Amino acid sequence: MPDILHRVGIKASANEVYKALSTREGLAAWWTDNTTGESKVGGVIRFTFSSDGAELGGFDMKVLELQPGKRVLWQVVEGPEEWISTRISFDLKQGDGLTELVFKHEGWKEAVEFMHHCSTKWATYLLSLKTLIETGKGRPNPNDLRIHIRD
Repeated sequence: MPDILHRVGIKASANEVYKALSTREGLAAWWTDNTTGESKVGGVIRFTFSSDGAELGGFDMKVLELQPGKRVLWQVVEGPEEWISTRISFDLKQGDGLTELVFKHEGWKEAVEFMHHCSTKWATYLLSLKTLIETGKGRPNPNDLRIHIRD
């Protein structure tokens, strides 16, 4: 099965990065400002995206694992068909004033064209996370970097 994989170095502690990945407020500051739900193991977080005031859709993530300063793991329970049952993990490794974030969006059934778009969008959002933590301001949807006419 194909997976989306990224690695980003962030000038911060693993605990700071973990907070941005494991709280609604943190997630809303780098991914989409329309983030609701419960960020606890067994809870579901809803991420809704928009463009020019029109809702584009969203994803519901069931929180499977939260290891402070180390790991966040979700499973997609609602969203585009290609995403259903895929898993999204954020693994953190601390070292010398830098946290290495290893990202995986795994379990895609096949490498469809939509996966190419999602891989690029994940990269832009992970850079938004890096910017949020290093400068205090991310670029969550709807103010994210546009890569397509309608994203």
